[in-house]
Amino acid sequence: MKTEQTELPVEDTVQIDPNDPIIEITKLCKSFGTQQVLKDLSLKLYNGENLVVLGKSGSGKSVLIKCIVGLLRSDSGTIQVFNHDVTALTVKELGKVRQEIGFLFQSGALYDSMTVKQNLEFPLIRLKTELSEKDRNVKIEEVLENVGLSDALYKMPSQLSGGMRKRISLARTIVVDPKIILYDEPTTGLDPVTSDEISVLINDIQKKYKTSSIIITHDIECARATADRLIMLQNGQIYADGDIDGYENSKDKVIKAFFK
Repeated sequence: MKTEQTELPVEDTVQIDPNDPIIEITKLCKSFGTQQVLKDLSLKLYNGENLVVLGKSGSGKSVLIKCIVGLLRSDSGTIQVFNHDVTALTVKELGKVRQEIGFLFQSGALYDSMTVKQNLEFPLIRLKTELSEKDRNVKIEEVLENVGLSDALYKMPSQLSGGMRKRISLARTIVVDPKIILYDEPTTGLDPVTSDEISVLINDIQKKYKTSSIIITHDIECARATADRLIMLQNGQIYADGDIDGYENSKDKVIKAFFK
């Protein structure tokens, strides 16, 4: 990454023309050794959109969103987020952009030694320094109510079911009011009923918080429930891009293998 660059003002990370993509990726490449995972991949995420990315295991879905937030460094290509190329930002500048991006890890990634309240309070203390303790408590109660777990405030992660842990992880993601949310396999390991509940929550969050989201999944029911638009990856490239009806009615063998 570049080390000499003008500091990125915080306000610049969120000002964008509503007609422009909120994320625009161009010719992104990423390899691990001799294995090329992403090959000249280009896509756009528009303001207020739920974009679902489908693909088999190993197709590059999770690598894609980790490159977007800088958890992985791409080999080439550009990743414009709020009109800033994250591949060219300093660590400090990247941190400012990340403040506007929520990332729901596949595992949930809750801190096992902290209560639910402490898990939600941690990002607020770090990123919302202007909030008083009272304001933080109000915010925590609000997001817990929005995910249907108001009574879980003082529970430990070990006391929660898989579905409850996922809900708390969602609450922690939205507690700092991100403009973008990246969901990494949000329904993996959940039973069908709980998976449906998480899909409903994703849509509720989109409406209530006016988020733009990329949802990585191989769960077709989650895709059907949440997608405004779907992209299918195949061998590190975009194989198809369209709405759910187009996929459902496709005669293509690769697409039909998913939409049986």
